[in-house]
Amino acid sequence: MMTGTIQNRESFLNNIARQLGRDRLKEPLQKPEWKYNPQDKVLADATVDDLVEVLESHCEKINTTFITTTKAGLTVALNEAVKNYGGGPVVTWKDERFTHWGLNDLFNNEWPKQGLEYHEWDYTSGDDNIRRAEQANVGITISEVTLAESATVVLFSSKDRGRTVSFLPKTYIALVPKSSIVPRMTQAAKKMREMHQDGQRVPACVNFISGPSNSADIELQLVVGVHGPFKATYILIDDL
Repeated sequence: MMTGTIQNRESFLNNIARQLGRDRLKEPLQKPEWKYNPQDKVLADATVDDLVEVLESHCEKINTTFITTTKAGLTVALNEAVKNYGGGPVVTWKDERFTHWGLNDLFNNEWPKQGLEYHEWDYTSGDDNIRRAEQANVGITISEVTLAESATVVLFSSKDRGRTVSFLPKTYIALVPKSSIVPRMTQAAKKMREMHQDGQRVPACVNFISGPSNSADIELQLVVGVHGPFKATYILIDDL
């Protein structure tokens, strides 16, 4: 990506400060020390297993299927979940964790033998990825941070992790490492801030997904599948 140049930045910022009736603020702002931080107290004493129970309970409220498995049982669990959704086509991210969890044989051998069409995201293919996601029956991604309180999976997009994989297919499966579970949004925000402070690249697109697509904007009547997958499954992987 080419690096651009900024023209007339100083005069532009000086003009804004002048219109606000103050001098330019050139020193970094200090984070306030708040007397009360209630957001840090929610589920603060919960163990990981406690958080799993909270997550599973809330999945029922958002119409999301919740499955638990081990790394050794993941292949069978994922294959069954895809079958329950009617099979392929399936589209996934390109992610080395699939290899680490032993899913390559399922993706590249077993599914082709079953006649199930499978596509792995390939950024060099451009818009073909989007077309395949539109035609897919199942999209599969991995949760980077999982919020127990709201049963929300957090996805970090990149060139190998297209955001369309999670919302264009008819159904959606999120692989959820047990180690990724935190109480709520508070911890996810802290993690991203820590990434930035450590000099890591924070994704330009971060998706927070809570179950299948739905809306209750009109007279609180729940409508599922209005702008994305109409069914969702979380597969919890015990990686601890």
